[in-house]
Amino acid sequence: MDKIKMTTPLVEMDGDEMTRILWKMIKDELLHPFIDLKTEYYDLGLEYRNETNDQVTVDSALATKKYGVAVKCATITPNAARMTEYDLKEMWKSPNGTIRAILDGTVFRAPIVVKGIEPTVRTWKKPITIARHAYGDVYKGSEMKIPGKGKAELVYTAEDGTETRELIHNFDGAGIIQGMHNLNSSISSFARSCFNYALDTKQDLWFSTKDTISKKYDHTFKDIFQEIYDAEYDEKFKEAGIEYFYTLIDDAVARVIRSEGGYIWACKNYDGDVMSDMIATAFGSLAMMTSVLVSPDGNYEYEAAHGTVQRHYYKHLKGEETSTNSVATIFAWTGALRKRGELDQIDDLVTFADKLEKATIDTIESGKMTKDLALISKLPDVTVLNSEDFIKEVRKTLEAML
Repeated sequence: MDKIKMTTPLVEMDGDEMTRILWKMIKDELLHPFIDLKTEYYDLGLEYRNETNDQVTVDSALATKKYGVAVKCATITPNAARMTEYDLKEMWKSPNGTIRAILDGTVFRAPIVVKGIEPTVRTWKKPITIARHAYGDVYKGSEMKIPGKGKAELVYTAEDGTETRELIHNFDGAGIIQGMHNLNSSISSFARSCFNYALDTKQDLWFSTKDTISKKYDHTFKDIFQEIYDAEYDEKFKEAGIEYFYTLIDDAVARVIRSEGGYIWACKNYDGDVMSDMIATAFGSLAMMTSVLVSPDGNYEYEAAHGTVQRHYYKHLKGEETSTNSVATIFAWTGALRKRGELDQIDDLVTFADKLEKATIDTIESGKMTKDLALISKLPDVTVLNSEDFIKEVRKTLEAML
């Protein structure tokens, strides 16, 4: 068969460790044989981010604004141990945080459901979509170690030079402080993205913060959501037969565990980070979750919701066999290819993305899967495949479909 032609490139953001290895396997086995793949490539591996003083991350986000669709591999957010391991100039911030801040969108994450893998929570019957705010909070935080006695304050200096001060703490010894911020404009974009996504998918929308404790910060999120809902979306939601409601995050957690699923749960940035991992794991695996960042001006960045699988990478470096689940990374590519096909009106590209996803799910449902899924599968006959063999098996299924 002739390779599918692309007219506009995808922005391709390569990553780190084991997911970088899988990235190449997926391209070699599942994409290049079938698509005349056009990408604008950015190496977001930690070594090159360090070499460019993280400019490559900024450039990749700006390219996403230019071309409209990006696909991203998992990347390392360095800690103290990584500083030494990679001989870094500084502890670079989360690439995802940088990209999300530039694109100012919302991350929507939903589990990939397959037969034979039952959710840990027995009441869950339908996928739960996490809508994660993609700007600010701890991901743009400033931190300071306090060496000893003294007073720490929040200080706001207006353009005319007047100051507003709020005491953080009178320290009588060493400690730590952290400053976080957010923007009303970004919270408004987050709210509209969530309301629009709920209308598009005909799902109820839940939103949760901790406004009883955070009476200014979290309460502002709650107020902006409610103001926008009342002014712009109340009637639309009623017409669609769906519901929006706000609740405290601890109450939301209890409701989620008792629910059957089938709704969108909107969370602040860090809450969404944690809760999406919880949802993914409870549905089966961190490697079985789609993730897409949608910006208000119509840009899309698809990624796997999990990390770089460091432990498997060290095994790989020793020449040992790994059985690493590549499904979320495959679905990052299919999501980006489908969206590119939709925007460029290339039906063959959309169809290919659909078939590759079906081939991936069919392979698992036929009993051929990686170790993480085999350990929890209820299927009677399961074959555990290594990282490369699973991708090759997906290719066989895909070729039969094509």
